[in-house]
Amino acid sequence: MNWDRIEGNWKQFRGQVQQQWGKLTDDDVDYVEGRRDQLAGRLQERYGIARDEADRQIDDWLARH
Repeated sequence: MNWDRIEGNWKQFRGQVQQQWGKLTDDDVDYVEGRRDQLAGRLQERYGIARDEADRQIDDWLARH
């Protein structure tokens, strides 16, 4: 699956995102609105990880969906 599809169907995927990354709040997920760069930024903030690690986690999640 590609990110354009995630972005277009964000309301459907938001629950899966929150399940994967439980530290993200509803406000975080609302703010992201399907934008990958915003998701990576929020993961960095909430989990204290580097950008490349956030991108890797997003890629892994995307590969499973």
